[in-house]
Amino acid sequence: MKRGLQGKWVKRTEVEAHQAFVPNALPPLPPLDLAAFAALTERANRALGRLDGVSTMLPDTRLFLYFYVRREAVLSSQIEGTQSSTGTGVSAGCSSRSSWSPRRRSVSRSCI
Repeated sequence: MKRGLQGKWVKRTEVEAHQAFVPNALPPLPPLDLAAFAALTERANRALGRLDGVSTMLPDTRLFLYFYVRREAVLSSQIEGTQSSTGTGVSAGCSSRSSWSPRRRSVSRSCI
């Protein structure tokens, strides 16, 4: 669906000279077809339900989130062209591994 420009840049000089983006009036033309997104919304809701179900089986959801954030950092560094791995990212954030419980250490080894 092509909508074209959704507003315009205007020059203002009331107090100081500046430019501002002024969006078009609502509702947009042509109107949004929200029914087209119903199937995608349902699919996303099911995926969230599966993720919620899996999270109940994790011993520590904070640990899962920790590794997920580290993994995203590794992917970002690879996109930027810098060198990193999940292992180095985790070890950099785990300088106090000795204070971890044995269960947490075993989960971290299985995730790496």
